Amino acid sequence: MFYWIMKQVLVGPWLRLAFRPWTRGVEHVPDTGGAILASNHLAVIDSFVLPIVLERQVKFLGKSDYFTGRGLKGRLVAGFMRGVGTIPVDRSGGKASEAALRTGLRVLDEGDLFGIYPEGTRSPDGRLYRGKTGVARLALESGSPVVPVAMVGTDVAQPLGRVVPKPRQIGVVFGEPLDFSRYRGMESDRFVLRAVADEIMYAILRLSEQEYVDVYAATAKVRLAQGLPVDATPGASRPAVEPETFAAGEEPGATGPQTSRTRPQDPTG
Repeated sequence: MFYWIMKQVLVGPWLRLAFRPWTRGVEHVPDTGGAILASNHLAVIDSFVLPIVLERQVKFLGKSDYFTGRGLKGRLVAGFMRGVGTIPVDRSGGKASEAALRTGLRVLDEGDLFGIYPEGTRSPDGRLYRGKTGVARLALESGSPVVPVAMVGTDVAQPLGRVVPKPRQIGVVFGEPLDFSRYRGMESDRFVLRAVADEIMYAILRLSEQEYVDVYAATAKVRLAQGLPVDATPGASRPAVEPETFAAGEEPGATGPQTSRTRPQDPTG
């Protein structure tokens, strides 16, 4: 109930007035049943704009810290995050990715929409970065369709470091659902997970028309903070599987050697 009050009365109207969001492809979002909304991530407001353009509720994961703050401010933040459909997940420790996966599976099993950012963090420069394989495992284990989503212009409304976004029109583009049932039972195969993640990122890329960089966004942020170029070793023509071994559902280390300023190869050929 609180979600709908926030969306229709307290927050939603102000967001619509400030950003006048335009949409394309909303018909690709299923009317019923669980589905994964896999989006690029340009700004904090992505998680607030995406839900207001859809009739159905969208649930996201959020750091448990948002729900444990003290004092009036802490209670207000916790109430707001719950009100917009954010689910608290403890991201500390080695089991963080497993906890997030299980939470996502529960949301999908309950027939809800689950929003996820495959890049794992906001883009530091507006480009699209390599997707992590968590979204792939979520898709294969749940059997849910993946709807690619492109946020357009949210990074202009709210650049990195800006707390209060600027009023300006932004857009949300939805692509046709992706079906990965052909990989059923292969969610423990890291090469399959990498291929599925790449296919999802390619679908997002086609919608957003961003420049693609074949390195993790978290790695890019570290390089930028150190004054190093993000594209340290250009030349890869498409996303490639990391050479190191990692357990199913865990992300390979954010030190992949391949980077690229080109579009990833179309997985459909």
